[in-house]
Amino acid sequence: MRTVVISGASSGIGEATARRFAGSGDRVFGLDVRPPAAPTENVTWYETDVSDWDAVDEAVARVHAEQGRLDVVIANAGISVRHGVLDIQEAEARRILDVNLLGVLALWRAAARYMVADGGGVLLATGSVNGHRAFPRYADYNASKAGVAALCRTFALELSPHIQVACVSPGAVLTPMQLAEYTPKMLDEVNSGIPAGRHADPAEIAEAFHYLASPAARFFTGQELIIDGGEIAGSTTAEFGTATVPEKAVC
Repeated sequence: MRTVVISGASSGIGEATARRFAGSGDRVFGLDVRPPAAPTENVTWYETDVSDWDAVDEAVARVHAEQGRLDVVIANAGISVRHGVLDIQEAEARRILDVNLLGVLALWRAAARYMVADGGGVLLATGSVNGHRAFPRYADYNASKAGVAALCRTFALELSPHIQVACVSPGAVLTPMQLAEYTPKMLDEVNSGIPAGRHADPAEIAEAFHYLASPAARFFTGQELIIDGGEIAGSTTAEFGTATVPEKAVC
């Protein structure tokens, strides 16, 4: 039984990932600012804001003290706000970077210290195709996800060969929160710009995390696994940024 820590584990991709690992027999600890809607066997929730580095250090230390090991740590917590570059407010931008980028750094840094001492582990994070392509109305979010990819490469270089580091970078994912923000017309329009013709299910992203944490993927390090239904291969999704993308989205 592995010890798995996942931030942002109470909803969306994080919740699906927590269920996937717990379902395979792992002991999962979810770090989030709110509890999950329903309990899952082998998943324990710790109230943690990843923008608070002291709180992250305390949560990681608590898990390690209780379990004696950290096998897989997934930095998934993320937020986004739709706004044009001329309308970005400092508080919003700082919050997005504090959660999406510095939150990854805080969690990976805290976990890596134990993994180095213990002789190994796997560090994963949720990136985004937004880090590869300029989606309108998401400048700060785009920049934060590009930064996650840079952290992935740097951590891999410094911590190899004992610690594996990788990112899963999804395209459009139909989380319950995202679905609540779409009108049927919006959903149809965005889907029409994705070659696969649909959003990903959170369980598909969870499956990617589970694979990357397996022995079969141990040579996959310092890289991103993009799962986007062909979105950045040549879709027109970015065109919807000015009209049909919901005002706010959380991954």
